[in-house]
Amino acid sequence: MSIASEPLHSGSVHAALRKRRFSRWNEAVIKGLLTACAAVSLITTCAIIYVLLEETIAFFREVSFSEFFLETRWRPQGGTPSFGIWELVAGTVNVVIWSLVMAVPVGLASAIYLSEYAHPRTRSILKPVLEALAGVPTVVYAYFALNFITVDILRPVLGNDVPIFNSLAASIMLAVMILPTIASISEDAMTSVPRDLREAAYGLGATKLEVAVRVVLPAALSGVIASILLAIARVVGETMIVAVAAGSSPNLTLWPLSTIQTMTGFMLQIGLGDAARGTIDYQALFAVGSVLFAITFLFNIAATWFVSRFREEYN
Repeated sequence: MSIASEPLHSGSVHAALRKRRFSRWNEAVIKGLLTACAAVSLITTCAIIYVLLEETIAFFREVSFSEFFLETRWRPQGGTPSFGIWELVAGTVNVVIWSLVMAVPVGLASAIYLSEYAHPRTRSILKPVLEALAGVPTVVYAYFALNFITVDILRPVLGNDVPIFNSLAASIMLAVMILPTIASISEDAMTSVPRDLREAAYGLGATKLEVAVRVVLPAALSGVIASILLAIARVVGETMIVAVAAGSSPNLTLWPLSTIQTMTGFMLQIGLGDAARGTIDYQALFAVGSVLFAITFLFNIAATWFVSRFREEYN
């Protein structure tokens, strides 16, 4: 005896679920709570943008766009104030460039070693140790750069003319800080490359180094670039290291041995100073913060776009 049953269709299932959507009051409560939790981040972001824009608009009522974006001298305090943002931008770009010069090669080499050469037991020990660097408070990095890197390394090697506050010491500590980000994310991306690609390269006679550099690294390129962009975003937003070790003298230069001031360093200086609410100095803090927010936001968009555009999917 055969029993014929009516096949279930997605439309009938959805209709049945809609009828019983509010059949249990506790499900509606849970859904409302989950929606509220999901909205917290959006509401917080909107509130931050509102506060930034409110004070930034007030700042540009006093300072013209041409002065802010075309002038090259940043002196918000003094008899004749000047608000050219590019000295602060140059300071930020300075530490970004030199920290990446040091962190990217070491980070990629560490990722290749952990992914392709290290024994699983060695990897299980070294990777947590490497990632532990990200947990060190940045203020510790800052005073280590000031009291050890500059005094005990840079001055004995490069001479006593090296200023106590300089971009190179801050960049070295920033490189150490972002090293776990680059190495860990890149290693995860390389590990996810299928074993078949490696075996095919070995079958063609490639060496282990050729497989790592010419097969695994290009296949994991989207993850590697994403790790570098995330590291850049972290360097751009870092405050304590650059404020303590790099100095507080705006300088339009990319020379690593110069005393500079970054955007975040200026924001910390004004935030801890005597700038009263409603003054031009106080409003300048939010104007610089808006520029910093835009730069970080663009880096996050670039990282998301690059990962989605160049992601390799393996079945």
